[in-house]
Amino acid sequence: MAGSNRLNRPRRGSLQFWPRKRAKRELPRIRNWGSNIDSAKVLGFLGYKVGMTHTILKDNRKDSITKGQEVSLPTTIIECPPLKTISLRFYKKTDSGFVVSNEQDYDDVRLILQSQPKLTGIGKKKNDMFEVGLSGKKEDKLNFAKSLIGKDIRISEVFKEGQIIDIHGVTKGKGFQGTVKRFGVPIRSHKSEKTKRGIGTLGPWRPRHVLWTVAQSGKMGYHLRTEYNKIILKISNDAGAVNPKSGFMHYGNVKNDYVLLHGSIPGSTRRAVILTEGKRNYSNYKLTPEITYISKERK
Repeated sequence: MAGSNRLNRPRRGSLQFWPRKRAKRELPRIRNWGSNIDSAKVLGFLGYKVGMTHTILKDNRKDSITKGQEVSLPTTIIECPPLKTISLRFYKKTDSGFVVSNEQDYDDVRLILQSQPKLTGIGKKKNDMFEVGLSGKKEDKLNFAKSLIGKDIRISEVFKEGQIIDIHGVTKGKGFQGTVKRFGVPIRSHKSEKTKRGIGTLGPWRPRHVLWTVAQSGKMGYHLRTEYNKIILKISNDAGAVNPKSGFMHYGNVKNDYVLLHGSIPGSTRRAVILTEGKRNYSNYKLTPEITYISKERK
């Protein structure tokens, strides 16, 4: 309608993610550790989401319109205390997939790692235990995994600055929500019957069946999601460079190694996220971070 102030936008809530089941646990599950790296290497790490800030860095991409200039980027801080290696797990490849095997007959070996949240200030006592894949040949994997038993692994030993990675996390839980918030259904006129914040109809009289594509109220959020191609701007243990004077809201102060990522990531503050090697070939975005300023305003 001409001159109307009503929003005109596509519906939210992609039907590619359906049914929208909530995650079974807060720690994300990684289903594929495939990698094209030849040498033996740990393919993932766990960290705790601290919050967001912004950084100013020099844009040194050769084809960028802001080449040579300083640009401001939204940045997420993830605290990454050392992980402790506690055991190995062997797998045998079958027609139905990988099954747990023994050391004498195996096709793949993975590490069982344990986080140390007691080193942070989030107040969490229970350690997060998860499985991580390794790259390389199976003999190299085994020798490399045995050398890590009982040792601590640091984030700087797994990833490097300027690397493209993927983030796996569980999004914020929103509870029971209506169709306007859940699917972006437009708010109806004040003269509409029964309700304004609802759909106009569930469907035709015949057939007597409500299609699954019809937007309806329900639980929203707390879903397992993966965000691809996040660039690491900085890996450091200098907590004074990022900690605000009164600490981060709902988190406190960073005390361990931390990672600065370009952009936002799923999940709430203090939630565990898993960083993995990038699965998609995204070679066009090559940036060697040259950070000149990190904001310490409280976020």
